[in-house]
Amino acid sequence: MDFAPYQDTAPEHERALSPPPRRSTSRSPVPKSPPPNRHSTDPFTSSALPPPSHFGGDVRSGFGPDVEGGRSNINLFETSLPIRLDYEAMLAYLLLPPAGGVILLVMEHKSDYVRFHAWQSSLLFAVLFIIHLIFSFSTILSWILFVVNILLIGFLSLHAYRDADTLDRFEVPFFGRLASSFVDDE
Repeated sequence: MDFAPYQDTAPEHERALSPPPRRSTSRSPVPKSPPPNRHSTDPFTSSALPPPSHFGGDVRSGFGPDVEGGRSNINLFETSLPIRLDYEAMLAYLLLPPAGGVILLVMEHKSDYVRFHAWQSSLLFAVLFIIHLIFSFSTILSWILFVVNILLIGFLSLHAYRDADTLDRFEVPFFGRLASSFVDDE
């Protein structure tokens, strides 16, 4: 093929053509709808469909999860538990860490925001618990670590509560990135 700017023949003549479409030998039957029954008094046999509210439940919920739609129709502020998103994210830190985070990881399946805070709480406070065990011989270090734990619980639960409106994740330096990677890989 010649790529010169001035060609004496058009490149369409040298290009290979696509094969012609195959002709099917079998034909499928053409479905026909039944004629409308205008004299029926039964509302279920009329040609008009009943409204979605006739079937009960929430009109927007449908009849089950949308497999083909992926996660595009999931409400980001919806949780598995009947608790608001911001309260549930706070419980990851307030509900006896790290056990509260583990409980939320087991029970919460819908909200990535809550699962992130549950992972971060579980990882961070499990390591702090091990540090408490190592320095349990000293009462001064144990009290200092206890105060640090209380301050961390308050600080992180406040961030979890405030950032729930925008779903921003406040990441503790090492454990936050690890928790984000766990949630993103799920």
